[in-house]
Amino acid sequence: MGSPELARTLAELAHEIRREVSVLIDRRGRILSVSVADAKAAELPAIRAGENRLAGYHLLHAHPKGGPLSKGDLSALFLNRLDAVSAIDAKNEGQPGPIYTAHLTPPGTMGEEEDWRILPPVPIFQIDDFDLGAQVSALEEEIARAARTRESKKDHERALLVQVDQGEFDAEERLDELVELARTAGAEVVYKELIFRRNLKAGTLVGAGKLEELTSKAYHLDADLLIFGQELGAAQAREIEAATGLKVIDRTQLILDIFALHAQGVESRLQVELAQLRYMKPRLLGAGAKLSRIGGGGGSAGAGAIGTRGPGETKLELDRRRINDRLSFLEKQLEGGSLRREERRKSRERNAIPVVSIVGYTNAGKSTLLNSFTHATDAPRRVLAANKLFATLRPTSRQGFIEGIGPVIFTDTVGFIRDLPKDLTRAFRATLEEIGDADVLLHVVDAASPGADTRLSSVNRILEDLGFLEMPTVVALNKADAAEPDLLARAIDRMDGVPVSALKNTGIPELKEALADAIGQVQRQEMAQREEAKEVAAQYR
Repeated sequence: MGSPELARTLAELAHEIRREVSVLIDRRGRILSVSVADAKAAELPAIRAGENRLAGYHLLHAHPKGGPLSKGDLSALFLNRLDAVSAIDAKNEGQPGPIYTAHLTPPGTMGEEEDWRILPPVPIFQIDDFDLGAQVSALEEEIARAARTRESKKDHERALLVQVDQGEFDAEERLDELVELARTAGAEVVYKELIFRRNLKAGTLVGAGKLEELTSKAYHLDADLLIFGQELGAAQAREIEAATGLKVIDRTQLILDIFALHAQGVESRLQVELAQLRYMKPRLLGAGAKLSRIGGGGGSAGAGAIGTRGPGETKLELDRRRINDRLSFLEKQLEGGSLRREERRKSRERNAIPVVSIVGYTNAGKSTLLNSFTHATDAPRRVLAANKLFATLRPTSRQGFIEGIGPVIFTDTVGFIRDLPKDLTRAFRATLEEIGDADVLLHVVDAASPGADTRLSSVNRILEDLGFLEMPTVVALNKADAAEPDLLARAIDRMDGVPVSALKNTGIPELKEALADAIGQVQRQEMAQREEAKEVAAQYR
């Protein structure tokens, strides 16, 4: 811990210059650096502490104004994983008073000082009595033992979730949605927090103090991932990572990761890669060694940690020109897919089969409803329906039958979400534009979850951006069997929707009747337009 002579020298120097003086001592007792600064600003070498060990340094400094360890001292101890931090009370004309020392506690420790243990102050001549080496060895052994236990039980990345509330009425709902997104990506959510900040901090979004709290939570909850509900700039993400030592991703990257995880067909994978490259391009150029973190799965959607799936490390390490070349290649490949879809649409038009596009918020039950319409209970006709966000990424068409109309093509589309990342919107635009070729839209709303109105509005905004909001639409209030009766009644009144349960197959006949009326009205309008066109043509003969 140092010697009485060193403590006296520091106390005298701090009193003389009226500034805090710090020395960094390694485990051999060698002084590595001397700083005229407090513990937080003391000169420290690059800390390369392993996950199961401490930094290997003891910080000893003198307080010219006296007093015990400050909050800054303890923060420096925790954030730098120091072996210990000690403060010498030097207010008595440079004569060293009591020495205060603190060291870290093992992860999972609970109590008033769960990050550290503050030892009773001792006089200068007892500075060597405390066996710091034995304490450090015992602490590192405890950390390693806890890590081995965690690894044996750890199936998923453990994540802390942060949603910043700037006064939005749906901030809590956004946090709940972020939880579902994280779980869909395969994370185990161990902590979530809604942080109110009217004005965001430019570099860290939530401030250094809050990041320190989150770092403490991660230490004790064995979390290695920090997910923000707001989109982070490249500089912000790097600054937060440096402050917390955690892997940091934002909501946009999380959604891209889920798309990469669930992409099934060739076209879906191309669209996801295009979106990821567009999102990552400004973050990659000049990022250097940071690139090795991305794409650890080598292009496999199912491999890699959260935020690393998709294009693969080698693609992401391309220079600017080759990234642009890859983007151009992907765009041309997707144009080919768009042409193939156009041919299929023309074929359906020639057969005069009505088309119903099923749209709605992600996880509203669109795929389950499609299976109900087409009586598809077994593969290959059955469409994947899972209680996860974005379980379906590529549009799937199946033929069904509606009484009074005849054969009808039902097309299940990718699920929507509020604030859909613009890179995904652009990548999936060709897919989403297929909605416009439908005769009727079937808008599926989850009536059992809070915030149905908000999700309805989010989908309508996307439809409006695509120019499809004025299309004939039937609203299906799905999961009606699980909805509160009063809430369901109000939803029926406000949205003019048809209550159904795709899972229990109830309300389907009534929904088909509503679709038959909408399709019939469209067909009558088209017939009237054709007759009018014939009359106009006849006048010019």
